[in-house]
Amino acid sequence: MASVRPHLSLPRLMEMNLGFLGLQFSFGLQQGNMGPIYSYLGADESQLPLLSLAGPITGLIVQPIIGALSDRTDSRLGRRTPYFLIGAVLCAIGLFFMPLSSSILMAVSLLWVLDAGNNITMEPYRAYVSDRLNPDQRQAGFLSQSAFTGLAQMLAFLTPSLLVAFGMNQDWVDEHNIPYTVRIVFTVGAVLSLSTILWSVIRVPELPLTPEEKAHIAAQPKGVAATFTEIGSAIRDMPIAMRKLGLMSLFQWFGMSGYWTYAVYSFSRTVYNTSDVNSSAFHSAVLTNGEVAAFYNAVAFVTAFAMVPLVRRIGPGPLHALCLAAGGVGMMLLPHISDKALLFVPAIGVGLAWGSIMGNPYAILTNSIPPARTGVYMGIFNMMIVIPMLFFAIIMSSLDLGVVKVGLGAYKNLLGNDPRNMLTLCGACLIVAAFSVMWVREGRVGHARLEPVAA
Repeated sequence: MASVRPHLSLPRLMEMNLGFLGLQFSFGLQQGNMGPIYSYLGADESQLPLLSLAGPITGLIVQPIIGALSDRTDSRLGRRTPYFLIGAVLCAIGLFFMPLSSSILMAVSLLWVLDAGNNITMEPYRAYVSDRLNPDQRQAGFLSQSAFTGLAQMLAFLTPSLLVAFGMNQDWVDEHNIPYTVRIVFTVGAVLSLSTILWSVIRVPELPLTPEEKAHIAAQPKGVAATFTEIGSAIRDMPIAMRKLGLMSLFQWFGMSGYWTYAVYSFSRTVYNTSDVNSSAFHSAVLTNGEVAAFYNAVAFVTAFAMVPLVRRIGPGPLHALCLAAGGVGMMLLPHISDKALLFVPAIGVGLAWGSIMGNPYAILTNSIPPARTGVYMGIFNMMIVIPMLFFAIIMSSLDLGVVKVGLGAYKNLLGNDPRNMLTLCGACLIVAAFSVMWVREGRVGHARLEPVAA
């Protein structure tokens, strides 16, 4: 059986998850700014999902590999810490140079560096929480991560509007049409991504491996072939609860991908009556999107803590279903609102969904997987996040590479090149995901508890 870990106080739980603040600040910057950056550099709206493939593809490739490697790492710095540090440095480099992009190719290349860093850090970080906490604290641990996700992304989205409120001109752009507000907020993100992760690993270091854990790691085969063999073996032996979560993830992340990519373009049409990305009205739409996203992330931050007693009462599965349904309804209402102030009402539902997404599925997952394979299963679970994003990009986009055309072009051909139709589709996807999660009975109170078995 897994060894008993020291019980952590709430402040210590916060410190161990502080690195998520920097990590998710980075993700917030991507969600709010990569589409506009590509547009400023000359990209068409229909190309945006394919231009953003760096995240899904690096997640699909990097996270399972890094997860499997971290399970078998026994270094002087710890089991997961080396990956935190490497990822944080790459993330900081990508963030610092991104707003200096002079072409679409440069922006795409830097996004690959940035997403590689984020993905190298992400799943070892989740595995670190599972390693460090006893099962009775894991729900609080992952919901703390959800809270930091909400806080970080709220700050990432809100900072450009704050800069404008303090007197910065929203229309002050460089020679490549990228606003200087973007340059400042990305620099802040580079500093945060590195400093917060360093704080977490210094203040709440990993527990020393037990002799049994060291012996288990030493007995594992090494090398690239062994890593891929371990990933294949873990997929073959995947727990039933994790398999069931796959259907929910398909619709959940398809919907979230569409919302993040096209919300700003929907607001530019409904609230500001423009599709001209170089207009002052579009700059206002970008700021409005940031304010709405900051608000729903604030909702996620607050409700993440409120979910702790609720999840104990009704279980993470039903709670997640309710939150997803609220998010779906909110997304479907947004395209019909032309008053900026009213956008914040349906955004409450989006915030409930987002706060739940970052915590409750992991509460179901971590109690059904063996501790010795936490890293690889966290990486594989991330495949259930990025594969829907890949589907979204291929289905919605169309990119002519000269020799071959990539993508089905559904954004143009089925949705009429209208981002408002996209938000309606995204809302429907979240509602389907809500019904899907109810199939995962392992997330309900009263269901026979799945205790992980140590390898």
